Amino acid sequence: MTKFIDVHHGMVGITADQLRQAHEADLAIQGEEGVSFERAWADPDQGFVYCLSEAPSAEALQRIHERTGHPADEVHPVPLSV
Repeated sequence: MTKFIDVHHGMVGITADQLRQAHEADLAIQGEEGVSFERAWADPDQGFVYCLSEAPSAEALQRIHERTGHPADEVHPVPLSV
């Protein structure tokens, strides 16, 4: 499995509760695609949301995000970390 960081644009003004709800929606169905969403961060002023996950493919994690109503604008594999 590969780690991914995905980015959502246009989320200006997102609240902590909205971020939590979106993350929980992903968690509720992540197993259907073999995805494991680990964490989500937001910058409400700039409108960015970032998600860290482990998934069999970028397409698998994107399918989860699409089904929960917030498709990612960018998906980046993270093949190396320290």
